[in-house]
Amino acid sequence: MNTAIVVAAGKSERMGANLDKAFLSLGSKPLIAWSLMALEACQDIDQIILVVRKDQQQSAKGLQPMFGISKLRKIISGGARRQDSVQAGMKEMDPGTRLVVVHDGARPCVTPELISEVVKAAKRSGCAVAASRIWDTVKYAEKGQFVDHTVDRTKLWAVATPQAAQVGLLTRAYKEVEAKKLTVTDEAGAVELLNEPVRLVEWRRPNIKITTPEDLPLAAAEMKIV
Repeated sequence: MNTAIVVAAGKSERMGANLDKAFLSLGSKPLIAWSLMALEACQDIDQIILVVRKDQQQSAKGLQPMFGISKLRKIISGGARRQDSVQAGMKEMDPGTRLVVVHDGARPCVTPELISEVVKAAKRSGCAVAASRIWDTVKYAEKGQFVDHTVDRTKLWAVATPQAAQVGLLTRAYKEVEAKKLTVTDEAGAVELLNEPVRLVEWRRPNIKITTPEDLPLAAAEMKIV
């Protein structure tokens, strides 16, 4: 069984005061609905756990009937950090889950095809992440806004979600994170602490993360939403 955990419990600080970007409108639907619909349509996902802010649980309950998300099994409150929200979701997974797929609810451009590619790679390698090559020249600044040196971009990738891992591996990885009292920004970062391989799944189409208000029209254009 493959379980998807959709994390949408962030503070949305860069969107403006008192806004929860997960429930902002993108076209005719809430932002979070697009990710849920992609997971629903993916044959490699068996169930979905949605992690939201505590004050949005009631709103989240309306997503299942409104958009036909039959795989949505539980809606829970998230933690202070992403890793807290993911681990809370993992505690609610069906005991038969062998692979966990984590996706940011703020990435609406995800497709069933991308989800399947990441799942297949994780089954082979243990852990896999959606990623894209960096084509821009990248500068490293040790202090302030002055360039220290240019980084070799041929070895650089921008990592996104979905990210997938075998349950046992990710469980061990998060135990290592907690033991070392670290904060990690993604599941791959936790797995890397175990020196286990993380497979990059190249995706050439935009996989925009909604962070500021300006990102919404960009996502709408990419998804051809009127």
